[in-house]
Amino acid sequence: MKKIFKCKYCGKVLDKDCIALNKKLIDRNTKNFLCLECMADELDCNVADLIDKIEFFKEQGCTLFL
Repeated sequence: MKKIFKCKYCGKVLDKDCIALNKKLIDRNTKNFLCLECMADELDCNVADLIDKIEFFKEQGCTLFL
C-alpha cells in the first residue's frame, strides 16, 4: 500500500517529485511536506522556478528524483 502525502498547509495530495523537492530544499528527514504553490510562498519564489529546479536536479542525477 502506497502512502499518500499531503501538503501541511492546503491538504493537496503531493506527487513524488514534489516530495523529493521538499527533501532536497527543506530537510531530507522532513515529515511535513508542502505543495509547489505553498513552497513557492514559503521560499518567496514562483512555481515555475521550483519546476525548473526539479528538472535541474533530475538532469544532475539526484537520487531523490528517481
